[in-house]
Amino acid sequence: MQTNDHKIRDYSAVLTAQYGAPGSLERAKFDEKAYAFYTSQIMRDARKKAQLTQEELAKRIGTNKSYISRIEKGVTTPSVATFYRIMNALGLTVELTPAI
Repeated sequence: MQTNDHKIRDYSAVLTAQYGAPGSLERAKFDEKAYAFYTSQIMRDARKKAQLTQEELAKRIGTNKSYISRIEKGVTTPSVATFYRIMNALGLTVELTPAI
């Protein structure tokens, strides 16, 4: 589906048309990839703001640079425990709040 005609769109409808209705297997796969990408961008931006290299961050959490690189590219998703270790190594906290 092409959406570059500069018209205002209901992106929920665009996502439904392209990836299926919320709750469908196709939509769940898309959502998982989108969350992984979003998380990877947050992590990368936080690492850069902390002025750490991938290698320095990897050493802080006991892994290697290539693992950090794969996370930041959205190729792999860290476990919850690893995600918390990464956030802690970056001096960040994770706050869980109710969805609106």
